[in-house]
Amino acid sequence: MTTVELSGVEGGDISVAAAISDRMFPLGTHTKPLSTIDEDDSSLSSTATDIFDSNDALTKGQWAYDSKGTWRRYGSSESATSTGISSICSSVLADKPDDQGIFVSMSKKRMADGSMKQNNSTPDIKPEDSPAPVTSTEITITAPLSESRSPAQKRRGRPPKDKTTIIPPAGKARRASMISKLQDRVRPRSSLPAQLPKDVFASECIEAAQASRLDPYALHIGEHQLLSELLMHTEVTIYLNIRNAILRLWQQNPLCSITVEEAAGCAREGRFFGLAEVAYKWLVRNGYINFGCVEVPQDELSLRRNTKQKTIVVIGAGVSGLSSARQLDGLFAQNSEHWTDAGERPPQIIVLEGRKRIGGRVYSKPLRSQVDGSLPGNLRNTAEMGAMIVTGFDHGNPLNTVIRGQLGLRYHLMTDALTIYDTDGQAVEEKTDQINTELYTDISDRAGDFRAEPQKFNTLKGDEELIDRARDPIVGGFSGFQLEPLFPVDNAKHRKPVLKRGRRRNAPPGTEKLTGRSRVIEESDAAQSAARAAKTMGWQLKDGVAKNQSISLRETARAKQHPTLGKVMDEAIEQYQDIVDLTPQDMRLLNWHHANLEYANAAPVSWLSLSGHDQDTGNEFEGAHSEIVGGYTQLPRGLMNLPTKLDVRFDHSVDSIHYNVSQDPALTTKVVCTNGEVFEADEVVLTTPLGVLKADAIDFDPPLPGWKQGAIDRMGFGLLNKLVLLYDKPFWDDSRDMFGLLNEADYHDSLDPAHYAKNRGRFYLIWNASKTSGRPMLVALMAGHSAHEAEKMDTDTLLGEVNHRLRKTFSDAEIPAPTEVIVTRWKRDPFTRGTYSYVAPETRAGDYDLMAESVGNLHFAGEATCGTHPATVHGAFLSGLRVGADVMEALTGPIILPNPLVGPSPIKAESSVQYHLPAISTAAYRPAIPSTQMVSGATMSGSITVGEPVINVKQEQDLADPHNAPSLSATTTKPPPLAKQPSGPPRNSVCAADQSFWLQSAAFESSDLDYEANIIAAILVALGDRPIKPSRPGVNPFLLFTKAKWEECRLHCAALASSTSSNKSSSASDGKEAIRGTIGKWWKALSAEEKEPFLLQGRQAQEVADQARREYEEGALKWDEGARRIRREFMVEHPPPAGSGGVGGKRKTNTSASVVLDYA
Repeated sequence: MTTVELSGVEGGDISVAAAISDRMFPLGTHTKPLSTIDEDDSSLSSTATDIFDSNDALTKGQWAYDSKGTWRRYGSSESATSTGISSICSSVLADKPDDQGIFVSMSKKRMADGSMKQNNSTPDIKPEDSPAPVTSTEITITAPLSESRSPAQKRRGRPPKDKTTIIPPAGKARRASMISKLQDRVRPRSSLPAQLPKDVFASECIEAAQASRLDPYALHIGEHQLLSELLMHTEVTIYLNIRNAILRLWQQNPLCSITVEEAAGCAREGRFFGLAEVAYKWLVRNGYINFGCVEVPQDELSLRRNTKQKTIVVIGAGVSGLSSARQLDGLFAQNSEHWTDAGERPPQIIVLEGRKRIGGRVYSKPLRSQVDGSLPGNLRNTAEMGAMIVTGFDHGNPLNTVIRGQLGLRYHLMTDALTIYDTDGQAVEEKTDQINTELYTDISDRAGDFRAEPQKFNTLKGDEELIDRARDPIVGGFSGFQLEPLFPVDNAKHRKPVLKRGRRRNAPPGTEKLTGRSRVIEESDAAQSAARAAKTMGWQLKDGVAKNQSISLRETARAKQHPTLGKVMDEAIEQYQDIVDLTPQDMRLLNWHHANLEYANAAPVSWLSLSGHDQDTGNEFEGAHSEIVGGYTQLPRGLMNLPTKLDVRFDHSVDSIHYNVSQDPALTTKVVCTNGEVFEADEVVLTTPLGVLKADAIDFDPPLPGWKQGAIDRMGFGLLNKLVLLYDKPFWDDSRDMFGLLNEADYHDSLDPAHYAKNRGRFYLIWNASKTSGRPMLVALMAGHSAHEAEKMDTDTLLGEVNHRLRKTFSDAEIPAPTEVIVTRWKRDPFTRGTYSYVAPETRAGDYDLMAESVGNLHFAGEATCGTHPATVHGAFLSGLRVGADVMEALTGPIILPNPLVGPSPIKAESSVQYHLPAISTAAYRPAIPSTQMVSGATMSGSITVGEPVINVKQEQDLADPHNAPSLSATTTKPPPLAKQPSGPPRNSVCAADQSFWLQSAAFESSDLDYEANIIAAILVALGDRPIKPSRPGVNPFLLFTKAKWEECRLHCAALASSTSSNKSSSASDGKEAIRGTIGKWWKALSAEEKEPFLLQGRQAQEVADQARREYEEGALKWDEGARRIRREFMVEHPPPAGSGGVGGKRKTNTSASVVLDYA
């Protein structure tokens, strides 16, 4: 089940990627409704399965050049990838750091042969055979690499590359371990677009990393643990550039898998193919590339069918179960050599599903009455029983890859327009709605002061300046960057703004009501007093209320060991009643927001943890929310059937699991079904909902350990129900996607928050599902306590209540009886026992991670195991990718790293090649040849006459292999005489006529220094010291305010810290950060009149600074003119010493050729 968290960023116009096959979604015949009321309590578990075959049309016509010459995918609505960075500890790989933290060794050096020399021990790795020596030779070939899995030529989704850069490798061409050995087969940079501007390419790479939930400038925690002791500092940037480039290829077209040749081509030098291999292996294993419904490369299998084969059993055919099975299927194909080399077949995957359908809590129930042509593409009319919202496609949602990039499903982008109707049927005034929304936001902010701070992980970071420009560090330093200008880069555009408690600061007001999360932004009024904040919102303060009067929630928050969010927020509402006049309508509006929060968490606010209810904050996706046209079930169907059909066994409800906790090969793992069938397995993936685990519906042998069972018991599993109403024609505004209804308290016009808890979630929000179902349909939500009441109430009662509310709301229209009525009762479903997880008061910070931990060969997946995206479909999907990596590590071990990881560096070999000069007199030329170059006897070049001058010329060659360096004894014959003279002007010099071009030997005499000292002394005696440039004064009004209020704020923060966290220790730096943050809030809270003294002081200081700067500039100009005049007069009266080469210069430079000629 997914929560509705509408973001505020519009995702663009609606378009359709590719029509799904008619066989995939067969349209039922048009039938008349059988009855007015179609109550279907058991339909959540008993609907027949729909099977479809793959459709070749999915991959046709998807990519082409647009009018601007850009290679892009057509047929899907891809808005620009949002720029921002999610948590670098992605849920795809739930690695745990050491208890002592991460230690980064800096005592490392890359040796000439590519090995690493360091003082600290390196982690255990499995080295492979050393690759062939890296050479600088590039082999040009003509035969393109053939596809091993599909004989027909496959249309590439990326721009066509130069096929002559690749030759068919010998042996197993598709193996990832081949990447580090492809120096003679793949040309470096072959996957990097040569004609694309560097800034555009860099931006695409950065956005691709962010779209994959990775930090483009730092290693993921999994990458850090794998490589932190094996990479030099500069190599981190090189690795990140390679990894981001691979992700760019995948994000451009996820219909085509990334091959090992493409991964190798993302390296700029052949010696970095090892880094490309590691990046490719890590991205594939952890589900960042080559995941979903895409065909992946694999070796041809020539083994007999009776060959030994392992078995993986996946329990549950929901989104998490199907994504884990699909991911394992792809991983086994891409790593098949691990088994085929040992004479085995890759493991088989069996999915056990207790229902007669797939999807789990994603279920689009077909309507009894189908209307031909009501939806495009011959799609069926369905109603969403469970998940129905995709919470933004951008900024890392993996469903974007599958839904839009691979399956090409149609979807409807939702608008944020929302009207709320009161109990009398009248629409709430916009001003009243706005000020109550802002008041609820302020209360949420104040309750958020008691939330637990998430743990942060520091990993190795690359050079952001280089990554922003798609450049690798230059061997030997960065001085080479001065040879060409760096194009400007706006680093801010790649930085995601800090999100707090789940709301985006630019979200439209209507959308924010539906996020179900508290909204806290930098401009929050929580730092202000409650009275001042209410005044700013537009509330009228009660008589006698001071502007600095506030509310205190600390006592309520500390009253219990496990405080709840609802208790604290209700206390805040009651205290606000002493500051402003809250009417009964205001109370109904505030409790409407309570109901929306209960919908997001599937539990009453009084059941939510105060400190951790929004522990997934900061991981929200960007873009408008959307609904899948024709039903969300299309997603699990695609996962089951594409690219090959998974082995799903229906009507196989699991009774017990006998797993191997000790990895003893003598023990057999068995999965026993209620129908008596037994499956033996090597690894088991359990994806049943948390509600099933809490109900002890499955027996475990041995019993689950205490730490696992404790997490199951502490976490909450909530409930949300729906009432679906189908009509012949709409009587509501069909252009709106939703409208809200306020509910009365238990006692009419009560001002007590407790009197609203029971009924506030009853039909509080009604969705207009006409655009996605193809029929006039309303879906009324029942959240909080009302969701549990719906489990007990009969359908006629619920229908009567909702009809009464609709007739009041739309009094001008005739409200007919619905043609079909469906009520969900998820608590009764034995395969779910509820909807989705929430953070209960007893839940601990690490319980979601404990839920994801494996127990022996028993692995766990599902939304309740994804701490960064719980209670969502994409969270379930991500958990499937994560558990795929867990199973692969259990079967094959950790990722095997190439050895060496980085090839040998280019060596600048020096060879002394001796040239014989003609018999000439060297005295006539400057500079003279040093006596040390006058040799006699025989040399390696042959014999010369005594006294013949010999010049050792330094020859530099970039060699990848020291064995290829030229030998010093290679020259055995006398070379021709030099064409260039050793001194004097060169024949082809651009400055040959300028005699001062050559350095004069007399320039090194000390008399020049004395002469210059006399000139300086004369200047100082006549003019004195040169004026000193004034320092920049502090004219920032905020800095002046900070200086004035620092001590006061320090005492305030100290008192606050001592009262709130007396049992915690904090560093001095943390204290300073708290003071700075509080002063910033104080400054923002000041009125214009209160800021004026500091603004005036700043303006006055600026005037003084401007005057001082003008005086300096005038004085410096006058002093410089006088100094030049005195210098000229001194040199006329006292000429320079004879033979001097001029004062002040010791080196003459040929600037035109950028060559320094320095003879001694």
